[in-house]
Amino acid sequence: MTSHKRTTGLLVRSGNAMRIFLINVSLFIMAGIWLTGFETVHWFSYVIPTILTTSAIFGICPGINLWRMLLGENQ
Repeated sequence: MTSHKRTTGLLVRSGNAMRIFLINVSLFIMAGIWLTGFETVHWFSYVIPTILTTSAIFGICPGINLWRMLLGENQ
């Protein structure tokens, strides 16, 4: 693996395809919130799109890394 694809330990950086996927999921959730009405949905509905967008920007997917740590997978 190239050095730009991996950080230390189990925190493996996401590729471009994963980043696009995270942004798309975040946009679909935000579209659903918009169609429902920003004042109608609970504030917690904004947490997941925020996490997904942050993951896409920084390139580290916490969901994948959490399961790698729990399952004991090493790269």
